Amino acid sequence: MQTASEREWQLERLHGMPSKKLDFKTGQYVVYPTQGVGRLQRIEEQVIAGQSVKLLVIDFESSHMTLRVPLERAEISGLRPLTSAKKMDEAITSAKGRAGSKRMIWSRRAAQYEENINSGDPMKLAEVVRDLQRRNPTDTMTFSARQLYLRALERMAQEFAVLHKMDVDAASEKIEDILGVPKEIDLNAVDVDDDDGDEDTSDTTE
Repeated sequence: MQTASEREWQLERLHGMPSKKLDFKTGQYVVYPTQGVGRLQRIEEQVIAGQSVKLLVIDFESSHMTLRVPLERAEISGLRPLTSAKKMDEAITSAKGRAGSKRMIWSRRAAQYEENINSGDPMKLAEVVRDLQRRNPTDTMTFSARQLYLRALERMAQEFAVLHKMDVDAASEKIEDILGVPKEIDLNAVDVDDDDGDEDTSDTTE
């Protein structure tokens, strides 16, 4: 029995959908729209629907997932090489702008943000980061807004990290520093006087 991906691939072949063989190389970092940055491990061949197909085997370390994308479907799927450092800088600059209009109800805005995140486009990711970032230390976010913001920030940070040879957490902090996002206040923190922290360690005898 054919899998869904096999049927989809076969339909594209039958209907002659336009495709383009992009030049990918083993070891190259690439971006898959719904998964973010991965590394091309190898190119292998499999027989699907009676046809020999070249598959790009991509490893996504952050999600511990391996994805196989037919080479002929690479462009259709949205798979692309990393963006340039210049374009990443442009995206970060865009994220420093004023937040977009909030007239649309949250559910529709959230759906649009989700679509932007899954596009894998740095400029669309920047829109989410721009609209949902905290502008001052006392700003709060709903849980759903916070999750969308963190996902968009991480996707940007994944590419930034590879471009600047750092880990993703450091890249996230760097991007927020560039944007001027204030550090969160730990509402659970309790100030303790130095004297209160001292314990009497002398022995006592009852």
